[in-house]
Amino acid sequence: MNIAVIGGGLMGLVLAHRLSQQGHIVTVFERNHQLGGLATYHDYGSFVWDRFYHVILPSDTHLIRYLHDIGLGEQLRWRSTGTGYYVDKKLYSISNTLEFLRFPPLSWWAKFRLAFTLIYGSRIKNWQPLERISVEDWLVKVSGRKTYQKFWLPLLLAKLGENYKKVSAVFIWSYIKRLFSARDSSLNKEKLGYVVGGYKTVFDRLEKLIYTAGSCICTGVAINRIIPDSVDGLWVEYKSKKEHFDKVIFTAPVEILQDVAPPSLVQMSGDRTSIEYLGVICMALVTRKPLVPHYIVNIADSRVPFTGAIGMTNLVSLQETAGLHLTYLPKYILSSDPLLQKTDAELRQLFVSGLRYMFPHLSENDIVTTHINRAKHVQPLQILNYSRKAPQATTSHKDFLVLNTSQFVNDTLNNNTVVRHVEEFLKNERLTVWNHS
Repeated sequence: MNIAVIGGGLMGLVLAHRLSQQGHIVTVFERNHQLGGLATYHDYGSFVWDRFYHVILPSDTHLIRYLHDIGLGEQLRWRSTGTGYYVDKKLYSISNTLEFLRFPPLSWWAKFRLAFTLIYGSRIKNWQPLERISVEDWLVKVSGRKTYQKFWLPLLLAKLGENYKKVSAVFIWSYIKRLFSARDSSLNKEKLGYVVGGYKTVFDRLEKLIYTAGSCICTGVAINRIIPDSVDGLWVEYKSKKEHFDKVIFTAPVEILQDVAPPSLVQMSGDRTSIEYLGVICMALVTRKPLVPHYIVNIADSRVPFTGAIGMTNLVSLQETAGLHLTYLPKYILSSDPLLQKTDAELRQLFVSGLRYMFPHLSENDIVTTHINRAKHVQPLQILNYSRKAPQATTSHKDFLVLNTSQFVNDTLNNNTVVRHVEEFLKNERLTVWNHS
């Protein structure tokens, strides 16, 4: 069967690979010139690594199993890392139980409430009631206001910016549930992983496997229209071409879907206007010395323009980065925020001012390069009652299917979730029929 997959991010590539394994001929269309979507890579000058920061947790069973399936299991590396917390112009380490107990900003009672929240949250099975309460109200109720203000609020700002005020408790529940397993109780440290070579290794392998199976990938190709055929299948228009496919699977964002697919092909349920997307501006800093001693530092200081510092080379080997240190400085904002329209020079100036505030001893000679990366559509905000409001695509054509991140109603956006959703999608009854057609 001849199948088109629209979107060359991790979701589209995993889907194309699995379908190619089943004997189908797949064509992947990606509008950017580089594969990978949000998980893609970047040339930092002396080395190539991920454009945005990514990490693999021991609980990411779907992703880990898939990496083994494509022959990258031996390329997985694991390391115990640390967590830091910046507050009142001081950097604290909270990487183990003893450091956590000594953490000055929290009282003993606050620390107990925090530990209770983590254990309680990780054991919740039914997430639906959490949709009806804001993340702030739930955390204040379970952890107490002081614990919320001192500990949870900086975390919410780090992941959501000021938009945390709109988000339901499902967000923090899914976050706790995923990260809770990263802590090795015997060592009281976080165990995190990565693939040698970063996600470029993953995409290079998938590209090779897809081509080896007789399928192909078209980069730098934006789809203009998807048109139903009068008999079977669909036509895909791009550039000055028009190509027929037996099936088309759309993995790009909803906004693009409604631009290229006519109402006769797909109907949207839910209120599209009520859903906002989160965007990100992330400065990647390459330095000769480590900026922070931890993998992640949560920043509780509104005077700093970024809300976290991710010391990637506290996780990955310096052999990956030519002996240099890589730190990500993210700021999460709404996709409509004017800040996303600022020039790289303007954003660099803003972020460097924050660096000078936090690290007054950092000299110009310590900085090798700075890179401004941005993404407009990272993830839909999981607002109150998101599962009922989220735009869901219902296709009215048997040969047109949709799989994208707007369907992640009770998950954080991470690569394990992406792989799991592809696996569940392929188990769909409609797709099983393909193997017998």
